[in-house]
Amino acid sequence: MRNPALKIDFFHDVVCGWCFVMSPKLRKLAAELPIEVRHRTFVLQDSPKQMAAAFGSKAKAKKTILGHWEQCALHVTQDRINVEGMRRQRFDYPTGLPGAKASKAAELQAGYDGHWDYFDAMQAAHLTDNRNVADEAVLLDIAQSCGLDVGRMRRDMNGAQIAQQVQADRQLAVRWRVNAVPTLIVQDGKGRLQGGSVGQMRAELNGLMGWANSA
Repeated sequence: MRNPALKIDFFHDVVCGWCFVMSPKLRKLAAELPIEVRHRTFVLQDSPKQMAAAFGSKAKAKKTILGHWEQCALHVTQDRINVEGMRRQRFDYPTGLPGAKASKAAELQAGYDGHWDYFDAMQAAHLTDNRNVADEAVLLDIAQSCGLDVGRMRRDMNGAQIAQQVQADRQLAVRWRVNAVPTLIVQDGKGRLQGGSVGQMRAELNGLMGWANSA
């Protein structure tokens, strides 16, 4: 890998539609530019109870979130976000904590690249295939599809080390004043990448690289 001119910390939640929009843009830019993308979990709601409290009920949570999906679907290739398919699913809309732990377990096996591949696969399973990413069996099936050691994945994602890593990402988010996802933090909290189109992000990154080199 080229020596990165910029380090980008990508805070995301598997159940976040806007993260699904952002990830392929960031992948394209990471292939073009000397940036290092580090992946950070950011769980919007830890439990069904928290979700019901945030939205008024679990049913209202699903309805509101699928409204967000409809907006996200305007920014990706047709059918990548299957809103109607998720409306038909009978399981409660999942929280992001199991997926966050699974992402960190993938990272333990395969580094940030493995985290990214696994995160993208989870998001596709959730937003396109409408699978329940709070179900451990689903998470392990995705791990197998990504070529990860499933037995190790099961042990790690339920272990104390991974819980500590998720908590460490949460503490980092507090320190860097991250309160929504996706958020892209530059150079260990020194700046933020605003997002937008790939072209807008490319221009912003080029400007930030000039700033980093002169700092």
